[in-house]
Amino acid sequence: METMMRTDEQMETTITKPMAVHPGTARMRELTPAQRRAVMFAQQQILKAQAAKKAKDERQAARDRMWAEEDAEFKPRAAANADKAKTAEEEPRAVSLREAIGHVLRDLRTRDRRTLREVSEKAGVSLGYLSEVERGQKEASSELLSSIADSLGVSTAQMLRLVADYLDSVQH
Repeated sequence: METMMRTDEQMETTITKPMAVHPGTARMRELTPAQRRAVMFAQQQILKAQAAKKAKDERQAARDRMWAEEDAEFKPRAAANADKAKTAEEEPRAVSLREAIGHVLRDLRTRDRRTLREVSEKAGVSLGYLSEVERGQKEASSELLSSIADSLGVSTAQMLRLVADYLDSVQH
């Protein structure tokens, strides 16, 4: 109600003041109560949209900071793991096709800094199922793999080439 009263007061002050009429501009007229309500509603919607955008931007900034922290943590770990791999002469570990597919899908997703939820929603797959596919616990059908690859921005053929390259690198 205070907003309406302020609006009424503002309207009265603008009405009592002589308005300078500029050529080519429409003159202001007094708004009906229904029009005032519509304007106030539109202003409220704008404020809500601005608040939602601000919250979304803050979440994105927090996500970016999280990714940056993970990258900073990952680089030293990756270097340490590479040193361990070089020093320890182990036989190549047998990797199943579903594990290779899961590894490639997770790698594509994390390179794009996308969450499981984003990819699962775009691909039309449940979040839990996509997680199981990435961990190599479930074998996805060709249709689902195609949908997941499309949601990650690669063709199915490109994804399968990456899987083949990964299998070659692990076995050699």
